[in-house]
Amino acid sequence: MDLYYELCSITGEKNILKDEPMSAHTTFRIGGPADYFAMPSSAEEIRRIVSLCIEQEVPYYIIGNGSNLLVGDKGFRGVIIQIFKNMRDIRTEGETVTAQAGALLSKVAAAAYDAGLTGFEFASGIPGTLGGAVRMNAGAYGGEMSQVLKSADVLTAEGEVLTIPVEEMKMGYRTSIVSRMDYVVLGAQLVLSRGSKEDIRAKMDELKEKRVSKQPLEFGSAGSTFKRPEGYFAGKLIEDAGLRGFRIGNAQVSEKHCGFVINRGGATAAEVAELMDHIIRRVEETSGVRLQPEVKKIGEF
Repeated sequence: MDLYYELCSITGEKNILKDEPMSAHTTFRIGGPADYFAMPSSAEEIRRIVSLCIEQEVPYYIIGNGSNLLVGDKGFRGVIIQIFKNMRDIRTEGETVTAQAGALLSKVAAAAYDAGLTGFEFASGIPGTLGGAVRMNAGAYGGEMSQVLKSADVLTAEGEVLTIPVEEMKMGYRTSIVSRMDYVVLGAQLVLSRGSKEDIRAKMDELKEKRVSKQPLEFGSAGSTFKRPEGYFAGKLIEDAGLRGFRIGNAQVSEKHCGFVINRGGATAAEVAELMDHIIRRVEETSGVRLQPEVKKIGEF
């Protein structure tokens, strides 16, 4: 049977798009068409889609909100599986928040606030989903997922669903057992603390103000473009290399925060990739530090 119809039989025709521009699904607002774009609504649908791709030797890639992602201008040959709006349920019980992988971090933070739970304020402005945050142990302003995670539900390459306690997640700086084993996050349980809603709101507002004042939120970007080198700050190294505002085409090092490569409007993936390579070379020349990209590159450039 044709791959398109098999995908439709798994998750419904409305949840399978053909030749879907990835610029509509990445925070960079860049990316050519994916052959197929699947939006499953359950762990079983994800398992069946992944199994189908493996069986038919079709490349696939899992995304959430498309942050931390650069898709090539020629698109992606295969199936993009988006765990997002069809898997975003959140519930609170006591001091525990349970959410599906497609829930936005901002929505999880809002649910925690509504329940009077503190500890997740750091994630309220991160433009990603819970699944991606667990996978990479996302963090900001002194907080990170490992501090609040109780356990994660994942799908293995063999199609087995596991619940992994945080003690076994091997979480480090922007990494976890999920990324090392290439598991698919299905959902997670967070443990927070009781707090004053007034204090929680004040903290969230304070962090929002920091983001707005220091980050180029008015432009498309993938957030921090490079990982933080041990003992350094990527943005400072880039600035010291004389690259503040440096651009290739419509891709630019942000003048507001040198740790961000931005799409000034109409930038191509090739321009962003070329700029990232230039930054890596220049920083290594001036400081001896080789930056490692935090942004994942997929597809055909």
